[in-house]
Amino acid sequence: MALPDVLSQPLTLPLVAAPLFISSVPELVTAQCQAGVVGSFPALNARPASLLNDWLDRIAEENAVYASQHPEAIVAPFAVNQIVHRSNDRLDQDMAVIVEHRVPIVITSLGARPEINEAVHSYGGVVLHDVINDEFARKAVEKGADGIIAVAAGAGGHAGTQSPLALIREIREWFDGPLLLSGAIAHGSSILAALAAGADFAYVGSAFLSTVEANAAAEYKQMIVDSAAKDIVYSNLFTGVHGNYLRDSIVAAGLDPDALPESDHSAMSFGSGGTTKAKAWKDIWGSGQGIGAIKKSMTVAELVGQLTAQFDDASHALNTSIATRGLSRAY
Repeated sequence: MALPDVLSQPLTLPLVAAPLFISSVPELVTAQCQAGVVGSFPALNARPASLLNDWLDRIAEENAVYASQHPEAIVAPFAVNQIVHRSNDRLDQDMAVIVEHRVPIVITSLGARPEINEAVHSYGGVVLHDVINDEFARKAVEKGADGIIAVAAGAGGHAGTQSPLALIREIREWFDGPLLLSGAIAHGSSILAALAAGADFAYVGSAFLSTVEANAAAEYKQMIVDSAAKDIVYSNLFTGVHGNYLRDSIVAAGLDPDALPESDHSAMSFGSGGTTKAKAWKDIWGSGQGIGAIKKSMTVAELVGQLTAQFDDASHALNTSIATRGLSRAY
């Protein structure tokens, strides 16, 4: 299946930046788009709700001005993430704003609902739904999602436990539409690996948390730089859904990361920011396992430039290795 037009236009890298709670704001999204990768933000980041309209106007206008002033530049589209769970009491209001602004890409999470997909399709938009297993992927497509984001083990924030290779392969057995892979991707070679595994795009979040434009505390950004996979804790305590968090932020909140209790799944809450006194994203900082590749805080443009150079080097190295082994295939 050919990719939808909005996903088939030129990009600097085959990369969609994941929506980051609190951290993804217009400054970050426009920087991502203007660096040539798809930027995104959660609708819930715009608080109060009336701010969503202003954010959408600002992102569209700033990208249009940049494109006009830099006709040679690749300016990517943007996406808005909607938490579809019943605890999101803003969903209907935010969807009305999204439809009014004809947001090109909508990312849905924690529930697949046909009426949301239909609303986006009404103006020609594309829906990407994130899932942690093949069963959820099938349900999402059956309910009208255009594409799937496979959230594998090691992804930042809410994440699954399956190997990215297993998850991508199971979905590709029956689905030939847009497929994104999420899970510990913070290096250009990992983006190439996602394509080789069968994905159309890499879905990258945690690498952008340390960037200058991210709306994150300086301590959070430094913790991303200083941490590695061993510093990530997988727990469902903070939102009712299992996710990956920085160990040191859990310690700073006065909790023992090695003795966290299990949360009741029915306590899942996204309207208030979490299920405990220490709130996910504000006090307990999400991160994926790939952050060992992040050595310093950079601007978005610098990070995308670094990822592009790594991707190109990895592609060259792979082709050289194939040629050296006497194989005719090239990537």
